[in-house]
Amino acid sequence: MDLKVINKNGQLLTDSREVAEMVGKEHGHLLRDIRGYFKVLKINPKLDVSNFFVEASYKDSVNRSKPCFYLTKKGCELVANKMTGEKGVIFTAMYVTKFAEMEQQLINLNEPSYMIDDPIQRAERWIIEQKEKQQLKLQNAQKEQIINELQPKATYYDLVLQNKSLLSVSKIAKDYGMSARTFNKLLHELGVQFKQGDCWLLYQRYADKGYTQSKTHTIDSEKSKMHTYWTQKGRLFIYELLKSRKGILPIMERKNQQVG
Repeated sequence: MDLKVINKNGQLLTDSREVAEMVGKEHGHLLRDIRGYFKVLKINPKLDVSNFFVEASYKDSVNRSKPCFYLTKKGCELVANKMTGEKGVIFTAMYVTKFAEMEQQLINLNEPSYMIDDPIQRAERWIIEQKEKQQLKLQNAQKEQIINELQPKATYYDLVLQNKSLLSVSKIAKDYGMSARTFNKLLHELGVQFKQGDCWLLYQRYADKGYTQSKTHTIDSEKSKMHTYWTQKGRLFIYELLKSRKGILPIMERKNQQVG
């Protein structure tokens, strides 16, 4: 059996089920041993038990939740030190090898691509670097828009408009009988906004006019996404722009013209 070592939030770990199988021990018996180590480590203030073992669970074949542990390299060493015989030697050699391989991979991930000799690893690292650069570029562009939105000196007229509700682009697009996608493309063609990643941002000449307000929505503990909302001032700007440049009117005004 090949011992699997995973990278979980930057910590290298292996599953107690795999350790039990490798050393030829019932998983329940290994859990009993680990709980004993866990109990002793926990009462010692100089030792952090999470540096050795991490409590976890898994789903069995009938979807029941069962306990297990993740073992760090130190945890494996602690288990191995209690073992004798051929299986203990093989387990020790296996975990030392696997953790060393994973540690080297983590080092490679932190090295610039040009410093990696292996061509495949160098290419993989270069791809990661490009993704990181694109993400940083998007974050910087989003921050710049938010800064520009806060810079305008508000007149009384601006303050009145900003006190009214903000609008998503889909709601404004609906006024013109368009989808949000079509409307965004139209504003791009008119030189109002550009797309960075999956977010539409205003070009610099419009960014500080108070036309938009950006909000960041949290997706989970590690991810968030910025959404751009239009102010009433921005809505009026779009109205005048579409009317003068494209002759496009909201559905309401088209109906009024037909009635007239």
